[in-house]
Amino acid sequence: MATYIQVPEVDAPYPTHESAQFPEPRGDAITGDRYWSKDFAALEWEHMWKRVWHVGGRESQLEEAGDFITHNFMRQSVIMVRQKDGGIRAFHNVCRHRGNRLVTVEEGGVGEHFTCPYHGWKWNIDGALDWVQDEEDFPQGSPCAKLRMKEVPCETWGGFIFYSFDPNAVPLMEYLDPIPTLLGNRDLASWKRVVWRTLRVNTNWKFASDNFNEAYHIPAVHPQFEGMIDDHYSTTVFEMYPTGHNRMIEKLQPSSRYQDAQQMKPLWAQVLKEWDLDPAAFEGRAQEGRLALQQARRKLGPARGYTHFEKLADDEMTDQFHHTCFPNLTLTGTPEGLHVFRTEPDMEDPNWSTFDYWYLAPEVAGGADVPTLYGNRPWKEAEHQSGDFSAYSAEIPQGDFLIQDLDVAVTQQQGLHSLGHDDAYLARQENRVRRFHEVINDYIAGRR
Repeated sequence: MATYIQVPEVDAPYPTHESAQFPEPRGDAITGDRYWSKDFAALEWEHMWKRVWHVGGRESQLEEAGDFITHNFMRQSVIMVRQKDGGIRAFHNVCRHRGNRLVTVEEGGVGEHFTCPYHGWKWNIDGALDWVQDEEDFPQGSPCAKLRMKEVPCETWGGFIFYSFDPNAVPLMEYLDPIPTLLGNRDLASWKRVVWRTLRVNTNWKFASDNFNEAYHIPAVHPQFEGMIDDHYSTTVFEMYPTGHNRMIEKLQPSSRYQDAQQMKPLWAQVLKEWDLDPAAFEGRAQEGRLALQQARRKLGPARGYTHFEKLADDEMTDQFHHTCFPNLTLTGTPEGLHVFRTEPDMEDPNWSTFDYWYLAPEVAGGADVPTLYGNRPWKEAEHQSGDFSAYSAEIPQGDFLIQDLDVAVTQQQGLHSLGHDDAYLARQENRVRRFHEVINDYIAGRR
């Protein structure tokens, strides 16, 4: 298997795309001020955030006409609302009379109109202005004949609702390419968000994109995974795509980083036992358990309710597929579900951000609960949980990797202010980190 991939493997046991590449980065410096400078944050807003596609929510939140969700980004707010024809449209969440915000809740439903709480103007869910008080008193003519809610592009993929502040945004599928193809074996539109958490964290939004663009940190930050996640670059697939997105594939097997990689570890033994494999049979050749696990899941999965296994390629039956979608969305596919990570900047202080974690899972036949980081959850849409990371805690046997990642995020944000730091000194396996920053620079410089 190629590591620093130049062209996709023709017979790869996982979904591939012809545009995969591993170009050498230009070498743009990754200086600390990119993470705390208000001036740099302003450049990101003006040249990048106003042009990219944002995830606003899930289609499952909009069941009937008039159902809506809002998404607040920086000082902007967008309403996404289900239309009578079944479609979804998105509008700036503002009344065009005097600028009052129309909706102040995260989600809800209306019959026909959004009614401005200030002067009662009624905006139809299709954007038309249907009624104003004292319509005859406007010397420039009735606002109903002149004004509509300002619409923003809105499209969907995989059950996700996307919007863009750019009225001339490229089509969503063009923007996301090739991510929909790479995740094409998973029917994400029918999966449910069984975990939905938002945390406020004392770190810049770029931390998560940096973090998920490499596996170099795993031995130090997540040592509990040594026995079942192969974090070594020699066995990992790294890919980049012209659209700015990236992918990293890590094998589910004991890490090749260590001399005892072929010795059975407790966590790996537990995984094999769950699928009727005898760990003792793989002692001295523990990594061979990965292919046996693929075969066992293929054979036993449907009878256990995992009917979606039938659509997965061989390596998708075991490995972790990390898709880092530019600029701030990571979609990590595992055999059991999809981990969704998103960071967004704070409206005032680039030293802060919000960190979203969602877990999407397919239905397990028979109505069984879905295993998650937070124990078994029923297969239904989760309630939104939010709070400050400093007050967040979780009890997970293997250790909560989110806590581990975010703890480091906070201390790194502190270190990035140091006069002793100038540029990141990266290993080749971290090239996707520098490439991520170079794509940001391309937006700011007008090259994208």
